[in-house]
Parts: sequence; C-alpha cells; structure tokens
Amino acid sequence: MAIAPIGIFGGAFAPFHNGHLRLALEAMDRLQLSQVRLIPTAHPAHRPDSRVSPQKRLEWVRRAVAKEKGLIADDREIKREGPSYTIDTLAELKKWRPRTPLVLLLGADAFAHFHTWHRWREILDLAHLAVVSRPGSALLPPVEADILAERHADSVEALRAVPAGLWLELPLPLLEISSSRIRRLLRTGHSVRGLVPDAILDALTPQDLQALTDQDDQSKH
Repeated sequence: MAIAPIGIFGGAFAPFHNGHLRLALEAMDRLQLSQVRLIPTAHPAHRPDSRVSPQKRLEWVRRAVAKEKGLIADDREIKREGPSYTIDTLAELKKWRPRTPLVLLLGADAFAHFHTWHRWREILDLAHLAVVSRPGSALLPPVEADILAERHADSVEALRAVPAGLWLELPLPLLEISSSRIRRLLRTGHSVRGLVPDAILDALTPQDLQALTDQDDQSKH
C-alpha cells in the first residue's frame, strides 16, 4: 500500500487566519494527505523578521488547529538557527520520514518566483509542489525554471505515482483574506471576527495587537 503524503505549508502567519486554515483543510482532502504540517517561518532570508515573535505565531497556529485532525503546528524552523530555508526544512522532514512523500503547498505568486528560492532545484529532489490557484485561472511555471515544464502532473494519482519532483495545479475557491488586511483592520480599530479563528482572537493581548499593527510600519523601511 502506498504511503499517504505529508503536506508542508509554511508562512509568516502574522496572524494565522481562516484563509490559511481553509487552504490546509482543502489541500489535505483534495491531495489525500495524511497530515499538513503548518510551519511558521522564523528568520526568512528575503524579508525582515516579523515584529511578532516566532513563538507567539506558533502559539496562534496551535490554538487554531487544536481541534482539526491532521493539521499540525510544526516548530522546526523556530528551533533551527540561521535563515529559514525551505530546502533545510524539507531535508529535516525527509530524514524524519524517509519513505513518506512530501508535498509543498504554495500559492501562484510564490510559484512564479520559485526559481529564485535557495537551492530550488534540490527542493524538487525532496518534494512535490502543489500550487494553489483560483478556479479558471491559467497557471504556467516560470520560464526560468525550465525543468518544471516537463514535470507537470495532471492528476493527484500522477503526483502520487512517484516520490518527488512534480508539480500539480490545485484550484481552490480561496477565501478573500490576507494577513495585511487583518492588520489594517486592527490598526483602525475594526473587528476581524470571522477572518481569524476565534481561538486566536480570544487570546490576543494588547502586546500582540501592538506587534501586529507595527508590522506594516516595519515593512516601509
């Protein structure tokens, strides 16, 4: 019997919101994943660290998925020193579960710049890519990532037939929610109920709110 793949979903999660939650649940169902590991980025190489501590963002993810079977908050990037590179995270996971296929979940915007990722070719040696897109939209791999042109899987079954190296388009009805919009609403004193899991909202402290609203000021410098 084939081993069910594990999904990998990383991000700043500042804050983790219902769009993230729904995407993880939909991907787990559509791709027949045994679990999805939600991994807050600690020290992204391509942008400044979040004003919200990695430990706090991990706590939010844990609260949000506490009752969701198969969704797991993963702290490996927080525990690892140095820049948070996807290749290092996948290598750790492959060492932990060498026979289990890995599926990296990413959005269409990230896919368009995949060729700029650290050691991106080696990522394909360790995992498949599932690229989340809007239904009806056209999705093409970046021309700079020439090897992706011949590695397109046209079905979940094709993706599961080999251990790594393919990419699959995953059209999902995405919720119109973004972390930046949530931070703007918080900064102007508006409610974000329905956008963020109640388990997170009910635990927000004044310090958390300050860190979130300071996040966008940081990005302007």
